[in-house]
Formats: sequence, structure tokens, C-alpha cells
Amino acid sequence: MKRFFYFRLALQNILNNKKSYIPYILTVIGTVLMYYSFQCMADNPGIQDLRGGTVVSMIMGFGTFVVGLFAVIFLFYTNSFLIKQRKKEFALFNILGMEKRHLGRVLLWETLFVAIIGLAAGFCGGLLLTKLMYLFLLRLMDFPVQLGFYVSWSAFGSCVVLFGLIFLFTWLNALCQIHLASPVQLLQQQKAGEKEPRTKLLMTTLGVFCLGAGYYISLTTESPITALTLFFVAVILVIIGTYLVFTSGSIAWLKFLRSRKHYYYKTHHFISVSGMLYRMKQNAVGLANICILSTMVLVMLSATVALYAGSENMIHSQYPRELMVYAEQTTEDRADAYEERVSQYLQENGLAAQDVISYREMGGVMVREGNNLRGPVGAQDMLVSVEAHFMRLEDFRQMTDEALVQTLGTDQVYLLYRGKDIPGDTLGVSGLSFQIEDRMTFEEAGVDPAVLTDSYNVADVYVILVKDDGVLGQIKTAVDREIGVEDSIFYGCDPASDQLRYVYGFDLGDEAQVKEVQSQMANLLAEAGIPQGGIENRYDNMASYYEMNGGLLFLGIFLALLFGMAAVLIMYYKQISEGYDDRERYQIMQRVGLSRREVRASIRSQVLSVFYLPLVTAVIHVAFAFPIIVRLIALFNLNDVGLFLLTTVVTVLAFGLLYAIVYAMTARVYYRIVSE
Repeated sequence: MKRFFYFRLALQNILNNKKSYIPYILTVIGTVLMYYSFQCMADNPGIQDLRGGTVVSMIMGFGTFVVGLFAVIFLFYTNSFLIKQRKKEFALFNILGMEKRHLGRVLLWETLFVAIIGLAAGFCGGLLLTKLMYLFLLRLMDFPVQLGFYVSWSAFGSCVVLFGLIFLFTWLNALCQIHLASPVQLLQQQKAGEKEPRTKLLMTTLGVFCLGAGYYISLTTESPITALTLFFVAVILVIIGTYLVFTSGSIAWLKFLRSRKHYYYKTHHFISVSGMLYRMKQNAVGLANICILSTMVLVMLSATVALYAGSENMIHSQYPRELMVYAEQTTEDRADAYEERVSQYLQENGLAAQDVISYREMGGVMVREGNNLRGPVGAQDMLVSVEAHFMRLEDFRQMTDEALVQTLGTDQVYLLYRGKDIPGDTLGVSGLSFQIEDRMTFEEAGVDPAVLTDSYNVADVYVILVKDDGVLGQIKTAVDREIGVEDSIFYGCDPASDQLRYVYGFDLGDEAQVKEVQSQMANLLAEAGIPQGGIENRYDNMASYYEMNGGLLFLGIFLALLFGMAAVLIMYYKQISEGYDDRERYQIMQRVGLSRREVRASIRSQVLSVFYLPLVTAVIHVAFAFPIIVRLIALFNLNDVGLFLLTTVVTVLAFGLLYAIVYAMTARVYYRIVSE
């Protein structure tokens, strides 16, 4: 009988506190559902059997880790709201004679109810969501839809273990708070924070410094490789700065509003500013959490949508022709013979090569120091490396209609570049000195950078045009001498024996024809005596791009939903918590003449004064993060800044609309609570 008493009391407590418990249970269901779905997708053999499935499974595994970490942090956070709201209730139970160990049993039953409902509903929803996610992923990655239903029992087991531990520790945490406080302390803890907080100049200064440092890293980092190493440093600085600024800066902001007499001494402003000022110390962390979660949503969605939308441009940039041949140690005679064989084969089969590119060059990774290029001598040089290509002037002239110089001397070069220009009128290459006759960007030369570069937009690129093979041989000898012949950076090139890197490509305009011709071209390479020849077609690589970018977009969408759900729930609990804190104060003011209209005006003032700060700050974070994210997505070969800007603006506007709707809804909840 005693056991059923605690059971019934726990059930009744959940029903009596349904305004707080229903969102919490929905949070549990949502996190269980997402965790199981990601883990099941990572284990799904149907995905692993797909082309590129290993990468997708790895992305899903990363998503599982993020969701699991999020579940631990966020469920503890939301549970703390419940405990805070119910401390007065626990104190009354204690005063009426219920011992703390009995309260612990009631809390245990409540935790078991939430766990059973959350896990059961989460698993049922997860089974359905997993299938929908699988079909959606296949659609994003441009794979045919597959029927079938997969259940991962290992995902089920890990889910039970993870969330079982979370519920155990949340129960122990609540138990500790009850056992360590007296009934009087429990009654007073809901009123904690009523003392006016002080403005902490040091904390504000440190917060502004952290934000400034994070913004500075984003604005000044130019190399994508450096951006990759510094991005997480900038993120940590901005997160720390956000918490510090919201904790101390929000108090300073409210005190500033209070000091503006013409603003403060209006009924609705006076009530909202004074009320928030006394509670801001405990609410600032919630506002900072909303800001950080909102920033995550905006960054993930804008970046992954841009990557997926730009897949077509990315593949064309990386593979400028439908068929591309890359070979090392190729002589001019062999290259000519090969192209003649390919042309003959196409003619025999009624095919015509379009937009043909053909050139030989030597190139590799080098280090630029001022107006000097040298070979890399250590791993540290790779972080500041550039891509350098050396080519005969006559070969390049065949690729462009741009009027270039007619001849070059043995000590003269013509410079083409993408990225930073080389200063001055001379160019040093591993001890050799050349006069720069003229210079031009790729765009000015009318040449697609992808035709000549391999760097995926990671590094600055220089194409140095020289007089002849003799000059190429001098450059190779100088660089080899500098770094060691056995470590030559020029892909096995030897200009002295007319062996250079060979690139040949063309379009056919039909995917089936391209794949048919590709196999024959491999045979022709061997016939021409060209070693180490690799042939790539754009269409196979296009599938790889859609696999990777589709997987990233999939992950971005669902993590954005998860973080968005967290932001919404923090807003909701925040309004409920503050509504109960303010109810007595508003009731007293209504008794002395405050109208319902003025109550609503006060609530609107409160929302506009502080609660839109997380959204505004998140947009500022995204604006300052834009430059470093542009460099990061360049690692994926996306250089369409306009597309990324468009996806960012659309994402911000859409999220801002959702943010406004959610706050309007939670403000109504707040109003109902204070009006009861």
C-alpha cells in the first residue's frame, strides 16, 4: 500500500506540474529519438554498402556523439528548471511531515515515469524517423530509393545505457539538493537573486576581449588550412566571451536603461527593467545558451545548404572537363602520339572532342617568402605553402586568346596568380633570380583556374611562364639541390630529358559516352608508352560530391533541429520560471491599479529590451564568423561566396521569423501565469 502511495503521488505531481513536465518529456522523447536514429543510421549496413557509405557512416557516427553530448548537457539543464520550480512544493511536503527519504522515493518514481515514457515513445518515433531519414538521405545523395526496414539492437542498447545514466544522475542531483537544504532554505531558494547585482567591470572587459579575439581571428585568417586549425580556438573564445558579456554586460545594459530617465519612468518599462535587473544574474546563462544555440543553428544550416547547393559548381571547378588525363614523366612526343590516337578513336566512333585542353608543366608545393619561392623543408612549411606551376610560354599561349608577350628571355618570366600577388619586379626561385616581364590574374587571362590548379582553393596559386625547357631544367635543379634530389617536389619531372607532367582533357556532352571512352583511353595510354596515367571522369566524382555534401546537409538539418528545439525549450522554461517569479509582484501591482493592458505592455517591453538580445548577438556572431567560414568551405572546393552569402541571409531571416513566433507564444504563457 505504501509503495502505491508513492506511485500515485508521483503521478499526481507530474499531472499537477504538466506545464513544466510536458515540455521536459517532449525533450526526452526528442533526444532519444535523435540519438537512436543517428546511431541506427551509422550501423545500417544498407548505408555502408552504398558507394561512399563509409564516409556517410562516419558522419552519422559524429552526429551520434554530438547528440549524446547534447543530451547529457541539456537534460541536466532542463531538469534544473523543474527542480527549481518545485522546491517550494518539496518544502511544504517536508513541513507537513514527509521525510526527505520519502521525497527521494517520490522523485524516483517521477524519474522512472519520465524515463519509461521518454524511452518508449523515443524508440517508436526513432524507428519511423530512421526510415524517413534513410529515404531523405538517399534522395539528397542522389541514390535510388531502397525498401526495407532496419532495426539496430546495438543502438537500442547504447541508448538505454546512456539515457539510463542521465536519469540516474539527474535523480541523484535532485536528491542532493533536497537533502542538503532545510525546508526554510527550499522556500527561500525560489526567491534567490533578489539582491541587485553589481556591474562587474573586469568580467565585462574580459568578455569583450574574448569576443574581440575570436572576431579578430576570423577577420584576419587568410589561409584555409590555418582557418581549420584556428576555427575551434575562435569558437571557444566567442563562447566564453558570450557567457561573460551576457552575465555582466546584460546587467550593465539594464542599468543603462534605468539611467535613461525618459525611458525608465514609464510604467511598462519601469516594471520590466526593474524586474529583470534583479533576476538577470540567474537568467544571463539562459540567454547566453539561447545565443550560442542560435548561432550553431545559423552556421550549420547556412554552410551545409551552401555546400549542397554548390555541388554542381564545385565539381565543375575541380574537374573542368568531363574527361581528364593526368600523367607524369611524359615527353612531348608521347603526348602528341597519345592525343593523335585518342582523336583517331573518337573519329572512328563518330564522336567529337569539345573544349580540349592540353599542356605539360612541372609544379608542386612551395613556400613564398616575400618575392621568393623555395621548396618546403619541414611539416611547418605546409601551413604557409603555395602552389607553384612552371610552364613554357608557348604551351600556355595555346590555352588563351589574351595577348601575352611574344618572347621571353632566359632570365624573364610571366606571372599568373590566384590569391596574393608577388611584390616587386623580380622573382626568386631557390636562389635563381628572374625579371617579372608582366603579371595577370587567371580571370584577366581568361583561363579557368581549375584547368591549371590542384589546391582545391586551399592555397595561393602561381603559374610562372618561362622561355623553354632549358629554364625549366635550371629551376628543377635549383629546387632539388635545395631540398634534396630524392625529395623532389616536381612529380618525377625531368625537363632535361623532356619529361614533364602531362594534362589532357575534353568534353563529349554525354555521360554514357564519357564512361565508354574512358576505358578505351586507358588502353591508349599504355600503347603510347605513357606511365602513371590516371583518367578521371566528372560524373563519377560528381556522385562523390553529392554523397559527401548530402551527408553533411543531412547532419546539418537534423542537428539544427535539435539545437533549435533546445533554444525553444530554454525560452519556454525561462518564461515559465520568470512568470512564477513575477506572478505575485504583478498581482500586487494590479490590486493597486495596474491594468491588464499595462501588464501586456510591460511584457512586450521585457521581450524587446533583453530577450531579443540573444538573436541580435547570434546574428553579429555569424557576421563576424562569415570570413573564416568562407575559408573553411574553400577546403571543400566551394568558392562561390555569393551563394554562401545568400544561404546565410535566408537562414537568418527564416530563423528570425521562427524566433519571433516562439517568443510570441511563450510570452502568452508568461502572461497567463502572471494573470492567474
